[in-house]
Amino acid sequence: MFHVFQHQPLRLITQNSLSSMCLKLMLSRPVAFAQIWKSWFSSHSLLGKKNIILMGPPGAGKTTTGRIVGQKLDCPVIDIDDDVLETTWNMSVSEKLQDVGYEEFLEEEGKALLKFSASGSVISLSGSNPMHAAGMQHIKKNGIVVYLDVPTAVIMSRLKSKQMDRIVGLSPGISLKDILQFRKQFYKRWFDIRVLCAGDVAPEVVAEKVLDAVKRYQESELETFISTRSSRSGRSTEEDSNKLYFSDVVIQGLALDGGLFVPERGLPKFTAEEWQGLIEATYIERAQVILERCIHPADIPASKLAEIIETAYGENFSCSKVAPVRHLAGNQFLLELFHGPTASFKDFALQLVPHLFAYCIPRSCNYLILVATSGDTGSAVLDGFSRLHDTDKQRIALVNFFPEDGVSPIQKSQMIGCQKENAWSVGVKSDFDFCQTAIKQIFTNSDFTGFLTVEYGTALAAANSINWARLLPQIVYHASAYLDLVHQGIISFGSPVDICIPTGNFGNMLAAFYAKMMGIPIRKCICASNENNVLTEFIRTGVYDLRGRKLISSFSPAVDILKSSNLERYLHLIANEDGQLVTQLFNQLENQGHFQLQKDLLGKLQQDLVAGWCSDEDCLAAIHSVYSTTGYILDTHTAVAKVVADRLQDRTCPIIISSTAHYSKFAPAILRALRIAEINQNPLSQLHLLSSYSALPPIHWGLLETLKKTGNGDHQVCAADMSVLMSHIETLIQNHFM
Repeated sequence: MFHVFQHQPLRLITQNSLSSMCLKLMLSRPVAFAQIWKSWFSSHSLLGKKNIILMGPPGAGKTTTGRIVGQKLDCPVIDIDDDVLETTWNMSVSEKLQDVGYEEFLEEEGKALLKFSASGSVISLSGSNPMHAAGMQHIKKNGIVVYLDVPTAVIMSRLKSKQMDRIVGLSPGISLKDILQFRKQFYKRWFDIRVLCAGDVAPEVVAEKVLDAVKRYQESELETFISTRSSRSGRSTEEDSNKLYFSDVVIQGLALDGGLFVPERGLPKFTAEEWQGLIEATYIERAQVILERCIHPADIPASKLAEIIETAYGENFSCSKVAPVRHLAGNQFLLELFHGPTASFKDFALQLVPHLFAYCIPRSCNYLILVATSGDTGSAVLDGFSRLHDTDKQRIALVNFFPEDGVSPIQKSQMIGCQKENAWSVGVKSDFDFCQTAIKQIFTNSDFTGFLTVEYGTALAAANSINWARLLPQIVYHASAYLDLVHQGIISFGSPVDICIPTGNFGNMLAAFYAKMMGIPIRKCICASNENNVLTEFIRTGVYDLRGRKLISSFSPAVDILKSSNLERYLHLIANEDGQLVTQLFNQLENQGHFQLQKDLLGKLQQDLVAGWCSDEDCLAAIHSVYSTTGYILDTHTAVAKVVADRLQDRTCPIIISSTAHYSKFAPAILRALRIAEINQNPLSQLHLLSSYSALPPIHWGLLETLKKTGNGDHQVCAADMSVLMSHIETLIQNHFM
């Protein structure tokens, strides 16, 4: 068996003699001692007995990078091709490949890997090693596998210039590009950490990125979360000892002090080169790269995360691009976010989050998810949790509260039609703000939550946009939209864009701002409100004032919101994470119905955000105008954003308008906008009438199927009373879990 162990002569020295030597060296040559100690300590703290295993396609720079990493850590470097395979076979790799052929070569290569053992080394795999499962399982047992992810176009250029002739699988009729694409599935299966190596990045830079990535992998305890209402300076020893990680906040949803969770160290940053390396990537590939940086592998390993992302976006979306960007007119582009199963942007989070949640929760407890919706979240969360594995459905249930008379008929039909054995909809005789506030109060009612845990072995969790995991998938589509414009040649990377979003609870807008923080060149985030324009007034004046305000029912019900929950996360950010100030502001809002930002914070806010609002009349006029000139039908929320974008954009750069829902969900308003005199009240008939227009985009497939199945489905309705809601929750737990 081929053995290589870390060469550490100091291990052979007795403790006393080592101490004596260190003391003499420290006194006589303090600088030399410091350098030696730093090298020894960094190597041992980073590696220990583990190996750093570099994996990637041929031409990724594994050998060169490995040597540099080994030098920095002062540890052995092993190149599998040169030091193992050619030594074992006593011939070159290319000769072996010619001698035995493709399939036999992979088997012989795998056997050599199975006989190999090392400790505390940097190992550079061959490009084909990952294709042998047993060999990779063996070598991964004692190592951290680092995937050097280089764009295919860059690899092809490198291999062409080197005239490499030993690519396993290369033969007449099979292109190099096909081989590289085929191998990606194996790389994705085995890696622990991904390092993006876009363009012609110097090997020294790649080596530093490898070391940073390995350090992050080993320091999972640093990626903690805090509440927007906690103060860094005022945190107790108990709070510091009870650290919360990604898996914790996915489960807990809302902080115990009523605040929202945010990452203590902020969001990861991507370099311009890293973003450019994703221009050619698919939506699913972009999602995996971005989410890997936001979710530590100690919470969800990269291979499991990849599986979850593929499940969420692989077959459940009707468009292969998942979130395509379509030119509308002039410098305006639509980000179509309605190709998921329930026809709204909520599908992006809620096809993903249920699987994250199921992975993170302990197996010893049942969970009831509480959701409040102003429309689109309801059907999306019901559909998402209904797609869990049967074993997960037995321990995870969901109840969706929505304003009984505050959603469109089709939205209500969807929520009724999406009910499953573990998911129910409850109409509340009030508005969305009551539903959302009620859920927050239930979560912070320790007597009630404690009773459910003790009596029924059931814990509560949230899947609203207040849950941190809901925001991450939204960051992905904002970043992807920008990269698509670059890919289409509309802009070059680095050129700014504006983004306009119909905004209610501020989650979608916050995700766009987060994408900007992570390196996407977004210039202005434009908030578009309907007549419930509290948020618009706040952005313009710094005064958040609910006194005397009553919710107005509009044609864009998903933004019929007066209390924007995710605004709290944004204010926490621009206030330099001053939890005490955030607590003061939102306590004042709760108790007095208003608060006012300090002048300096308002200045910061207005550097990032611009806002406007649109009446129902202008919304319908925009739908008619766009259809008349382009043949494209906007939904009512997208029309609100279109009107505001027309008013506020300065036309010096492209503007991406988030099309947050399919127009089919709001058929009565759309038919009215299209000047249809008589409108049948049956939702299915309305969709059939809309389909006769042969407009773009076509009628949503999933929505049509759901309505066909709904018929006269039933749901529960309750009064706007906290005790009644809690009674409903207890009854549902009894019926499902007991």
